[in-house]
Amino acid sequence: MNVYLASVGCKLNQSEVEKLARELSACGHQVVSDPTEADTIILNTCTVTHIAARKSGQFVRRLHRANTDAQIVLTGCFAEMSPDEAAALPGVRAVVGNADKERLLERLGLCPSGAGEGSVRHLPALPSLRTRAFVKIQDGCDNECTYCIVRIARGRQRSRDKDEIIAEIHERVSAGYQEVVLTGVHIGAYGRDHNQTAEIDLWDLVDAILRETSIPRLRLSSIEPWDIAPQYLALWQNERLCRHLHLPLQSGSDTALARMKRRYTVREFAEIVEAARRAVPDMAITTDVIVGFPGETESEFEETLRFVGAMQFSRVHIFPFSARTGTEAATYPGQVSPQVKQVRAQRLAEIARAGERAFWQRFVGQTVKVLWESKREAHVWSGLTDHYVRVMARSEAELHNRITPVHITALTSNGLWGELPVSADGVEPDS
Repeated sequence: MNVYLASVGCKLNQSEVEKLARELSACGHQVVSDPTEADTIILNTCTVTHIAARKSGQFVRRLHRANTDAQIVLTGCFAEMSPDEAAALPGVRAVVGNADKERLLERLGLCPSGAGEGSVRHLPALPSLRTRAFVKIQDGCDNECTYCIVRIARGRQRSRDKDEIIAEIHERVSAGYQEVVLTGVHIGAYGRDHNQTAEIDLWDLVDAILRETSIPRLRLSSIEPWDIAPQYLALWQNERLCRHLHLPLQSGSDTALARMKRRYTVREFAEIVEAARRAVPDMAITTDVIVGFPGETESEFEETLRFVGAMQFSRVHIFPFSARTGTEAATYPGQVSPQVKQVRAQRLAEIARAGERAFWQRFVGQTVKVLWESKREAHVWSGLTDHYVRVMARSEAELHNRITPVHITALTSNGLWGELPVSADGVEPDS
């Protein structure tokens, strides 16, 4: 059977889609890159915001228009939280919530129980294959952030076995990946499952991966600020661990953080960032910020503006608050109007952009290593540094899935422009 796989939302969703692809291949099915060629379409959905939920629905409609004969199967957080709405979308034949996602292929009659586990197959149909692999290390969350629907949709914290994770990374190396991204809902809680004494935590896992695998790059996805202590920063002495931390701030106001039930103050967050930058030169710090959280006053917003400006993050993801039914914050008084949220998001984006470009500027005149992902146009390649900064360069050589040194010459609107050192074969060998 031909199966088309897609996801909306987070890296965790992408990791789960890659796992489905491996299992489908092991069961003899063909994973196709074009939905018009599919007999079955599986979409891993998102509902972190109203916009994400709407995008999930819009994506389903596009897929159905592209192939009216294919059965569409929805899974993920939108399917979990709004099953009736999901089932009513055109072309949808099955809705499988997060609780049954591990048995999705078995339920669809595509694979017998456990048939696809552990199989190694080359899957060229996956766009991200052989460049960056998303490896899920845990699922669920035990935090009580008042705005978050994902912890409800995904359930309690639960960790994968360390040896299983190591084995999967060995498989991804064998398949040709150059980078592994550790993903989950709350990866910093790895090993701290409910009523379980942890024998290994996230940092033990990272150390084990660096020691026991040969993956050229290892990257952490989003990690909560309270899960980092200065002693863990010594792990970045290994240059294979990407110099990039995504630490969700959410607000630069202590009073707003308290309403969100975040477990740190602005000062504590700043101390974590400063310690990371002292320990790891050129560490990229990216973050998330919610604007227009219920009760956010102009004074609280100004605090956030000043703090984001002072921190000079290398990237800020800005989210106007989205009230999600079932969360505590949806019931809070003082809901901020869409117009005010829009204005605040625009003002914050200007401050954030200045910090982003200041971080990029430090690399002009330096030579950095880039993992090349794709060719954007004739002989212009696009890739990422380990700091998660986009680099473009012109080369006639085949660079896909190679890590090469690049001399940075200028800023672009989306990152950096560089020149590759030339050797006899047209590009300097990988290093």
